[in-house]
Amino acid sequence: MKKRQGLLVITELFLPTKGGTAVWFDEVYRRLGGKEIHILTARVPDCEAHDRDHPNTIHRLELKRYRWLRPESLAMYVKFLGAALRLAWRHPVAAIHAGRVLPEGLVGWVVARLLRKPLVVYAHGEEITTWRQPGKFRAMAFVYRKACAVIANSAFTLRELRKIGVPQERIVKISPGVDTERFRPGLPTQDLFERLGLSPDTPLILSVGRLSRRKGFDQVIRALPQVMQEIPGVHYAIVGVGEDRETLEALALEMGVRERVHFLGHVPMDELPRWYNACAVFAMPNREIEGDNEGFGMVFLEAGACGKLSVAGRDGGTGDAVHEGITGVRVDGHSVAQVAAALVSLAKAPPEAGRQAAKFVRAIYAWSRVAAQTEPLCGSRWRRS
Repeated sequence: MKKRQGLLVITELFLPTKGGTAVWFDEVYRRLGGKEIHILTARVPDCEAHDRDHPNTIHRLELKRYRWLRPESLAMYVKFLGAALRLAWRHPVAAIHAGRVLPEGLVGWVVARLLRKPLVVYAHGEEITTWRQPGKFRAMAFVYRKACAVIANSAFTLRELRKIGVPQERIVKISPGVDTERFRPGLPTQDLFERLGLSPDTPLILSVGRLSRRKGFDQVIRALPQVMQEIPGVHYAIVGVGEDRETLEALALEMGVRERVHFLGHVPMDELPRWYNACAVFAMPNREIEGDNEGFGMVFLEAGACGKLSVAGRDGGTGDAVHEGITGVRVDGHSVAQVAAALVSLAKAPPEAGRQAAKFVRAIYAWSRVAAQTEPLCGSRWRRS
């Protein structure tokens, strides 16, 4: 890609912080340029080792929320603003990119106004449907409407942006991607099965993500007795931590499947692709819970890149991550019967279906392609608001 002016990226979430959003930003901006791209982000454990050889220039801040402040994140706003202004004055930048609408987007808007630079803000979907405090919602809508461009991660998020008045011409739909070298078929898995006390030919359902209700992991547990009627040896492994751990454990006991459900917690990054390889089918049958939705679902891409078909819910933005009949199926995440039927069907799919899924994901969702889509938004040629 051609050499460009500097870029200031403001994001609390950046590797080695866990989560798909942190991965997205790290993967894209390291491909878009070198030290002229300045990443302003949070100081987290092990960040020094991560930053040491990073192609971009990483600036870390101690960011905390204080319950006695109103809002609790006020100190974060102040720190972000001060540091962003100092960086933008010292290092000429063509544009400001904000990883989220609040606090990063509001800080980015102030900096962009003062420096007369364009602002790009990422929209992830769930913030639009769940933030209902009047002041917070107004601030969110203001920033999205004032941004020169808003990156929507899915068609669902694009529609939600339109509902709050963001002009269509300012929205650019760019879905996140997947590291197709790291996530690939053919990785060794025998030791993973041994760790669970299972034989390597055990049919395994896998879920990866935060243990929260919208993910639908509870629906997989409820579906297990029905799946066992068709696939007697099936087991279920869940990678992730979260507030629903005890609830899910209690549900597994209630359903009589506790010995078949394996809570793996956090797994090392280099081990995660092997867990995808170990499964027969990937499952995250998400559903809307009081407005809380899945904005996209990068885990579906990771599963597909490893040659595994996915069961997703129809709510939210999963239609941009799971392509019906190619990389998996979407079902009503509220229906245990539909979840069970889909799990059985995909677990029994021929190996060729997985190979086709991997081929499709590699062609559409490689990070190099996502970076190429983002590159036009790194210049200074847009109209400022």
